[in-house]
Amino acid sequence: MHTLAAILVNTSEPLVIDNIKIPALKTGQVLVEVKYSGVCHTQLLEARGHRGEDKFLPHCLGHEGSGIVVEIGKDVKKVKAGDRVILSWIKGSGENVMSTIYDWNGRNVNAGAITTFSKYAIISENRVTPIPNTFPMDEAALLGCALPTGLGSVFNTASPKPGQSLAVFGCGGVGLCAIAAANTAGCVPIIAVDILQSKLDLASKMGATHVINAKETDVVSEIQKICNLDYAIEATGSPIAMSQALKSIRPQGGTAVIVGNAKHGSQLSIDPSLLNQGKRILGTWGGDNDPDIHYPRYCNLLKYGKINVDPFIQKKYALESAEEALKDLESGAVLRPLIDMSL
Repeated sequence: MHTLAAILVNTSEPLVIDNIKIPALKTGQVLVEVKYSGVCHTQLLEARGHRGEDKFLPHCLGHEGSGIVVEIGKDVKKVKAGDRVILSWIKGSGENVMSTIYDWNGRNVNAGAITTFSKYAIISENRVTPIPNTFPMDEAALLGCALPTGLGSVFNTASPKPGQSLAVFGCGGVGLCAIAAANTAGCVPIIAVDILQSKLDLASKMGATHVINAKETDVVSEIQKICNLDYAIEATGSPIAMSQALKSIRPQGGTAVIVGNAKHGSQLSIDPSLLNQGKRILGTWGGDNDPDIHYPRYCNLLKYGKINVDPFIQKKYALESAEEALKDLESGAVLRPLIDMSL
């Protein structure tokens, strides 16, 4: 059996769209017919060579999506053929099978425990989460990375109480989800920071009470005029924004959560006196989610209208247009590109 896939052959070069041969399933693996794949800044960093030396070229891409289980390997108990599933890089229960090698006209194409830029994909059992048959598949794809990372950074990592203040640096997919989570958690005020007015406009629709254009004003002083900030969520990958987040929070308990992926080789310089003031800085691994526990909760938030995902489903791309999707994400033209395998 073969599948059409978008292959990263060399960094900083366009993706190659071609058919690859699917190998037999290993123990603990699942063959999935991919319905939708999200396009994340992680793929952009990989494709542009900003994650350091890539030792696995050529390889498949993608770490968030949705699909239908076609076949299961030995010892898989979590899902069965016909199940609808979220595909996510965040590990849940089940076997952890780290790699697959596809055949591309006699050449090996590497893949990790999950890849989603293909019509069919072999996925490790612990990267699939079953969902109800009635749940929309395009929304399910967003639950593979952007939504759980943004929601989890607030609900799980920061854990603010109602009435506490929170600022989000970077209003892309993850940042907007963090704003939505802060709104659901009862935070006030909620401050959105970005350099694009279009994203700040979306932030207001997602629940931000204040917006700050970082190109036009001193972010730290502006936040401090608004409130004595309890929490800052950084979702840009910029060391400058990370530093601003730490400076913005209040002494004696203010907390900055760093979510964004910086380019390889980037450094963050911290004034130790900020830590002596009792400010805290936390990292998060995908919003500290347990997919088996948290993803069903997030499905409920979407189902009952507590989180609005309409801004994330602006434009859908055919698999053959995966390179265009990366470019649109890079330019900021689209908030969260979705590859629709039916196109």
